[in-house]
Amino acid sequence: MPTNILMPALSPTMEKGNLAKWLKKEGETVKPGDVIAEIETDKATMEVEAIDEGTIGKILVPEGAQDIAVNAPIAVLLTEGEDKSALSSAPAPAVQPATASPPKPAPADPVPAAAPPAVDKAATPVPTAPSASGARPAPAVEPASARGNGQTRIFASPLARRLAKESGIDLAAVKGSGPHGRIVQADIATAKPGLAARPTAPTPAAPAAPAPALAPAMGDQQIMKLYEPGSYEVVPHDNVRKIIARRLVEAKQTIPHFYMTVDCEIDALLKLRIDLNAAAPVDKDKNPAWKVSVNDLVIKALALSLQRVPDANVTWTEGGMLRHKRSDVGVAVAIPGGLITPVVRNADGKRISEIANEMKDLAARARVRKLAPHEYQGGSSAVSNLGMFGVKDFAAVINPPHATILAVGSGEERPVVRQGKIEVATIMTVTLSTDHRAVDGALGAQLLGAFKALIEKPAGMLA
Repeated sequence: MPTNILMPALSPTMEKGNLAKWLKKEGETVKPGDVIAEIETDKATMEVEAIDEGTIGKILVPEGAQDIAVNAPIAVLLTEGEDKSALSSAPAPAVQPATASPPKPAPADPVPAAAPPAVDKAATPVPTAPSASGARPAPAVEPASARGNGQTRIFASPLARRLAKESGIDLAAVKGSGPHGRIVQADIATAKPGLAARPTAPTPAAPAAPAPALAPAMGDQQIMKLYEPGSYEVVPHDNVRKIIARRLVEAKQTIPHFYMTVDCEIDALLKLRIDLNAAAPVDKDKNPAWKVSVNDLVIKALALSLQRVPDANVTWTEGGMLRHKRSDVGVAVAIPGGLITPVVRNADGKRISEIANEMKDLAARARVRKLAPHEYQGGSSAVSNLGMFGVKDFAAVINPPHATILAVGSGEERPVVRQGKIEVATIMTVTLSTDHRAVDGALGAQLLGAFKALIEKPAGMLA
């Protein structure tokens, strides 16, 4: 019986993947550990190894196929003693799922049809069948007094009803002069005072109208109608962008975000960075052993802050709070078509030069999607730095399962007041986003205070 090679689950959250490349062809032999294909997930391109020994009998999924479900057969492996005749019991070649084709521009609104000929209103109306959409024709307007639910329904304005009640006038005996026979104030004024109201059975209260539903999101065609045809092009979403969009919506809908901002003086930090880089040994080609950036120092400061405020180094779960013993800090890295957050493990226990070299390696491999799942999953907090783009300050969206994320702006010279005198200092604005279920305002303020103290007196990071 041939063995099916299945689409592997390369991460706990993976549901589908793209078959980027086959490294083995039909008829080639493989043994356990041989790399047979490259699978593209939402975050990285991973190599798939053979588990059993045999011959690739049939490839079911071609290169470039997208959205292949986990555990779906992608190829058939013939083991010892089997030949191609055994392929008759193999599954049918997998058909590449239909990818979402770019939505077509909406056609221009059709020219309105000519108005139908006028109909004699005195003519007897002809019943019409429901339309194709299921909509029923509008009912005819009822007169001021209409029969329904075994009682007489009287159409009158609220003011007319109040005046009739005060004057003791029976509305059923009043002829309305308003639209469609509706009784209005003037009809009550001209009614005879002797038209006393007759006692009627109490009318049951009408059921409360249901709350209006939220308007549905606009569809592709509705959005496209807002723009002139030919004034745009449709760029289909890739898997990375789809996953990012889904997770951001999930984060904002399920995590109660809370934000707080502080300004940090970084002149001492900048001097420490210069000293650390100057102390780096160089090789024969005069390449330094490390090159520390401000972001590397920020990672170290946040990691130590989480150790100083351990109640903020947590992850929320419905069953209980996970309090982490070490500081694993994720760092947002821009990649083509999206974003990925590699994690610096045990950042509190690493030297700043180690963090610098590790981040250089992680960022380089992230941009070519060569990170393994364990390198970008987990962690308890993260850093998102847009300072290199000149952004002064911003608030970042928390990346589950983290409880916090620190948004870092650019360092710039600003006037500060010291002992009544205006001086110039280099200021960096940072904003901490917290999951209010896990880290409330006071606790977040403690974490931000510990971070500010380390940034402004960075010698504490070398102890």
